[in-house]
Amino acid sequence: MSMTHAMPASGFAAAVVRFRRIIRLADAIPLSIAQLAGRLAVGYVFWQSAQTKLASWPVTLQLFAFEYKLPLIDPAIAAPLATTAEITGAVLLALGLFARFGALILLGVTATIQIFVYPNHWLDHLLWASILLLILARGPGVVSLDKIACTLAGHRG
Repeated sequence: MSMTHAMPASGFAAAVVRFRRIIRLADAIPLSIAQLAGRLAVGYVFWQSAQTKLASWPVTLQLFAFEYKLPLIDPAIAAPLATTAEITGAVLLALGLFARFGALILLGVTATIQIFVYPNHWLDHLLWASILLLILARGPGVVSLDKIACTLAGHRG
């Protein structure tokens, strides 16, 4: 007896069919949703970090002097540079305005933290970097001021 399309599939074959249907549903999720979620999530991490620094500037200066100890840069310069980079990158990501530039800024901050400050926290840094690389490589998505600006300027993007 040969198997035809009318015959019921084996348990394994049925599971494969169900799995393929689920994958097709996942394929239908717009990339822009992942881009927006990633922008907001990583932007929030760096926004909160900057707000913590601003909340107690004397403590921030002490952290840069005694814990972070960045080489070749004075803590009095490093602290405002880092805080400005975090705020700027976070705002650009959240708005989706010059988002690739914002992602690049925060990739630099992430690399600095990984290399010089907390090298044992590589898993967090890898997570942030992976999302930032997505934004850098594919842009901020449809829900962004970058997309609106491109549309108004008559460009695809």
